[in-house]
This record gives sequence, structure tokens and C-alpha cells, in this order.
Amino acid sequence: MKTSTFITSNPDILMGKPTITGTRLAVDMILEKLAAGQTEQQLLEDYPRLTHEAIQAVLQFAAEAVREMKVYSIAS
Repeated sequence: MKTSTFITSNPDILMGKPTITGTRLAVDMILEKLAAGQTEQQLLEDYPRLTHEAIQAVLQFAAEAVREMKVYSIAS
């Protein structure tokens, strides 16, 4: 799945935060709601423009972001 189909970043929308394409739903907000225990079904009911595929793209986007992270150990 290409996340770019479902996730975009536009400096004129939410100051450029990644959002679900065609909405003002921020990727981080969807992730926070899932982390807080909301189910996919609850999200789909709460946000009618959200789709299963968009939620999957959010999860993939987050996985890709974490994969790209570099962690450096600082000697104490």
C-alpha cells in the first residue's frame, strides 16, 4: 500500500502535519486515539470520511517513521 495515496502534508492544512488525504484528520490524532484504546470501528463511526484503508495507511506511515529513526547512545 502506498501511504501517499492516503496521507498528505500541506503547509496550509494543520501547519503541514501529515493528514488523511481530503480531510483535516491528523495522523498523530488517529494514532493517539488507537493508543488510547479506541477501536477501528469506533473511529470509523466517529469520522465518516475515514476508511479502513486510511487507518491501515496511518499505521504503515508510523511504522515507516519509526524504522527511519536513529537512536544514539550517549556515554555517561
